[in-house]
Amino acid sequence: MSCTGNGNQACGGPNRLNVYNYTGSDLPTPSGPNSGASQGGSTPRPVSSGLPAKWTYFGCYSDNEHGRIMEYAVGSNEHATVEKCISICKEMSYTIAGIEYGGECYCADRLINGAEKVDDSACSMGCSGNASEGCGGPNRLSVYATSSKIITLPAPEAQSTNLSGKWSYDGCYTDNPTRVLPWKIVWGNNNTVSSCLKRCAAFGYTAAGLEFGEECHCGDSSDIASRDGQKVPESECSIVCSGDPTHFCGGGLRLQMYTWKGTVNVWHEPEVKGRYEFFVPGVVVPLIATLGINNKVTFLEKSGTGPPNSTGAYELDLTLAHDSNRAWREMHVKTDVFCSGSIILPDKAGRQLNVGGWSADSLSGVRLYTPDGAPGENSTNDWEENVDLLSLQRPRWYPTAAMLPNGSVLVIGGEIGSNAAAQPNLEILPKPEGGHVVNLGWLDRTDPNNLYPFVVVLPSGRLFVAYYNEARILDSQTFDTVKVLPNIPGAVNNFEGGRSYPLQGAAGIFPQAAPYTDLLRILICGGSTAVPLDNCVSIEPEADDPNWIIERMPTRRVMPNLTALPDGTFLITGGAQQGVAGFNLASHPNLDALLYDPKRPPGRRISILNTTSVPRLYHSEAVLLPDSRVLISGSDPQSNGFTEEYRIEASKVHF
Repeated sequence: MSCTGNGNQACGGPNRLNVYNYTGSDLPTPSGPNSGASQGGSTPRPVSSGLPAKWTYFGCYSDNEHGRIMEYAVGSNEHATVEKCISICKEMSYTIAGIEYGGECYCADRLINGAEKVDDSACSMGCSGNASEGCGGPNRLSVYATSSKIITLPAPEAQSTNLSGKWSYDGCYTDNPTRVLPWKIVWGNNNTVSSCLKRCAAFGYTAAGLEFGEECHCGDSSDIASRDGQKVPESECSIVCSGDPTHFCGGGLRLQMYTWKGTVNVWHEPEVKGRYEFFVPGVVVPLIATLGINNKVTFLEKSGTGPPNSTGAYELDLTLAHDSNRAWREMHVKTDVFCSGSIILPDKAGRQLNVGGWSADSLSGVRLYTPDGAPGENSTNDWEENVDLLSLQRPRWYPTAAMLPNGSVLVIGGEIGSNAAAQPNLEILPKPEGGHVVNLGWLDRTDPNNLYPFVVVLPSGRLFVAYYNEARILDSQTFDTVKVLPNIPGAVNNFEGGRSYPLQGAAGIFPQAAPYTDLLRILICGGSTAVPLDNCVSIEPEADDPNWIIERMPTRRVMPNLTALPDGTFLITGGAQQGVAGFNLASHPNLDALLYDPKRPPGRRISILNTTSVPRLYHSEAVLLPDSRVLISGSDPQSNGFTEEYRIEASKVHF
């Protein structure tokens, strides 16, 4: 490489030096800032006076034996002095200053990487700005501090002891070309082995790997072999953890691997798994399915889903399912119920109430149906709706309707139209005199990920509300917040996963038993971060210190259906393993059925049941029938490969 001052001369090359050896004996006496000694020939000394208050010389320390022993590098300066380096570190609130090679300044609050004190003579290189002061030496730091004691940490190593739970260290593994563990969390400043193992275990994973110092990876032990992880020498995992300088957290595309030597999740596989049965050919692609007090099932569809002559509403007589010509009765709605909310009223007639909708008058629609007739006999009542006589106070798309302790109906949330501005408030039916709407800032803040919020009346009479990834308890009369609950956990790599539409999960309440003194526990399964969640979470909202329990499911699921069964268990069906709720936004249908049993201990409550061949995605339903079968209907994703689903199935679960 040519010299910059004379292109005809060679001045080394990349990592290459032209070396010259002086063979004469008439060298001048060393002088100047980089001489390593004072001009008078005396050895540079540590500075003991004229330093800022509390700063004193602490000694000469070896550096770079296992990495730099001080964590913040100021850099080199051709006019460096001990005082200048201390001043810089003090200004940044560090308690330790170090200087080496005559001019490189470092700051810290502790010494790491196995720092060891050596003889002061090793720190006798003169400072570039004052040759009489000692500014360390080659890989030797002159250290000054404000305390009489300095924290020194040992050289880093792989952490193989003091591991939580049943974790065990397995060694260093390759992580390319295929990534071995599927979930990655980046903790730029606080990654530690302990925190990584804790996170993976909390979400039910049995393998944890650390990489690049700042990455925590979670997966299953089986992933290591199935994704071709290969064990390599320990020396290839030599990057220090970003949050713990005493331990390694992998290397470049190398995983510091830990596995759980025990059972985290027990997913039972009973001998009798039940079965899906074809129940009846449908005449409608339902949006909402409701079992009436007359033991018939009503179906509502959104406008434009069915054939042009569809009336938008039908009733199925279960006893006539063998005769499809007689099983169905036409009913009628006047406005579009797309993304409305429904509830059964607690009156003697078991009236069905439907509110909100898609656009125009339907957004404020209030629809009532009073079931009549008996199985095998004709019913005659129809849906009643007159927006001029009875309507919501505010237009709502995707609202939730819920019963209040006093028998009135709470209508909460939604948007003012399809994918429009938030409607962050609640109202009551029947409408109080003069009307009354309560604004809810927390719904405004979390729009659009809070649609169809979950609402449960608690034993105290207060209201539990879950929306997006948050939950709180409200007073059921004033609707003021009584308690803000911990955020709902999402995915192992993303705590911000949602549980309400469009990151849709499903919710239910644990069964209660006499004398009804136990706290009520609420269950939410599935959801999404854009990648569906593979867990259920539950909480006792009225506990003194409520916390969410996380239980992993065998597969991911968004838009699941959760059906409470007569024996207190829950059937989990339908949904997708990729995407979010909505038209053409999800794929990879989840065809498996799961049984969740609250009576079992956490982590052992899920059984894997039967499978179906019919995808149930956006706009699908699961309804418990009087004979304990679960009627499964719908699916209107409007996406390539998934048709509008008219077939109706019944899932038979063995009790």
